[in-house]
Amino acid sequence: MTDFYDALETREPAAREAALLAALPGVVAQAQAHSSAAAELLAGVDAREVTSRAALAQLPVLRKSELLRRQRERRHGDPFGGLATVGWRGLARPQGARRVFQSPGPIYEPEGEAADWWRMARALFAAGFRSGDLVHNSFSYHLTPAGSIMETGAHALGCTVFPGGVGNTELQLQAMAELGPHGYVGTPSFLKILLERAAEQQIALPSLVKALVSGEACPPSLRAFFAEHGVQAFQCYATADLGLIAYETAAREGLVVDEGVIVEIVQPGGSEPVAPGDIGEVVVTTLNPDYPLIRFGTGDLSAVLPGECPSGRTNVRLRGWLGRADQATKVRGMFVHPGQLAQVAQRHPGLGRLRLVVSGEPAAERLLLRVEIPQAQAPAGELAQQLAASVREVTKLRAEVELCAPGSLPDDGKVIEDGRRYE
Repeated sequence: MTDFYDALETREPAAREAALLAALPGVVAQAQAHSSAAAELLAGVDAREVTSRAALAQLPVLRKSELLRRQRERRHGDPFGGLATVGWRGLARPQGARRVFQSPGPIYEPEGEAADWWRMARALFAAGFRSGDLVHNSFSYHLTPAGSIMETGAHALGCTVFPGGVGNTELQLQAMAELGPHGYVGTPSFLKILLERAAEQQIALPSLVKALVSGEACPPSLRAFFAEHGVQAFQCYATADLGLIAYETAAREGLVVDEGVIVEIVQPGGSEPVAPGDIGEVVVTTLNPDYPLIRFGTGDLSAVLPGECPSGRTNVRLRGWLGRADQATKVRGMFVHPGQLAQVAQRHPGLGRLRLVVSGEPAAERLLLRVEIPQAQAPAGELAQQLAASVREVTKLRAEVELCAPGSLPDDGKVIEDGRRYE
């Protein structure tokens, strides 16, 4: 099997879905038993009944702000906020963590002892990396996990790794010229700097023919620049909390979801899944027993692409990164969050998309809630009054309401639109 990392990638979609859902009750039960935070978040949940996506959608979404709050509350006794089931001597879980990392916040993330703990080998393989390759890794090796995420994946493939880390451009370029790496992993912007500097100094890099980039956007123009310099670059979508979520293939049509996670697209700030193909927040459940994040809200916007990948991989595909779900804005001294719009929607079942439009000038704003409603829903005047009252109760702000036809609002994942004039 030379085209695929393993047989999981080409499973019948129904078989994959059945396998993921069959594993879900065990994941939930294990989290409840060994993660104090999960036991609290999932109190009253019968793990044996979480056997469908509908049942999964009934569980609460854990967002990074909540994760940070829990870690801060237990900073000295449990730096993982009760979410991890591994640790070291002195913690509730005295063993099992190979490394611990610190991301901005600060938020602490564990790395367990399993090989390719972050599941990155699959993305590297899709980008053309193979056993015996020398990989130049320019992701950070200190504090944050990016360097380790890539290195452990490369080692799982049988690759050798040069741990370049960030910065030291001239030294890294010298290493490339003298060691002859077959591929690069890191941010696309640093790869561009290296290739430009090599061209300026007339340094040939004939062995460098592939790259797996992440951490930043890689638009078509930048991809074309890499190709002009002999490098075929592929993207992957990963986070410090979850590891690999999705990865690009030679088909160049979206990002294929990793085999070790369950991905949902939900209303930004809410928890209800959106209609197939609609833009929403990426929510991920990982099957990792060391750090069992169940319905973790990434804060990123994306959407599911229809159909299967032309590469032959059969898992669902994401359109890629389409922005951030956290569209919080301050109006008249009050913060308005997407989650508050989700609360309004929950009070009035059957609505379509909602969008709160903020216009005017600071301190003299006008709020307009635009709402898609079914044509048959009536009386419209009464519904508008009810919606205005709900906005007032939830946000403490007054808003006008405009009822719109189904499908009339943009499908861009935006629920708060800030159109104020600041001139």
